[in-house]
Amino acid sequence: MKHRHTGRVLSRGRNQRRALIKTLLGSLVLHESITTTEAKAKEIKDSVDQVIGKAKVARTDASRRVAMIRELRKKLPVVAIEKLVSDFGARFDARQSGYTRIVKIDARKSDGARMAIIEFV
Repeated sequence: MKHRHTGRVLSRGRNQRRALIKTLLGSLVLHESITTTEAKAKEIKDSVDQVIGKAKVARTDASRRVAMIRELRKKLPVVAIEKLVSDFGARFDARQSGYTRIVKIDARKSDGARMAIIEFV
């Protein structure tokens, strides 16, 4: 039974899945748009909202800045954190959520996987 289990498995073990999500988030922050499968795009969408919320807090509240950056290091590479706190904090000040959009594209030719582009609004 799958009671109280949320999220997608993505055909990986727990540690591999966490590493995959961390690199996808880092790539999305650095490049602002990535092409991946629909399942992976939908899986990281919630994580992006959480990460940007923490970056906004780190940008505005000086007393909680160190704690928020420590939390961000668990989910993002260090290079992405610098860009996130400096650029995205100001960019999404007026917006409460919904920082990304997922655009579905044609299936991948080799294996027929459904593909999508995830990008910042």
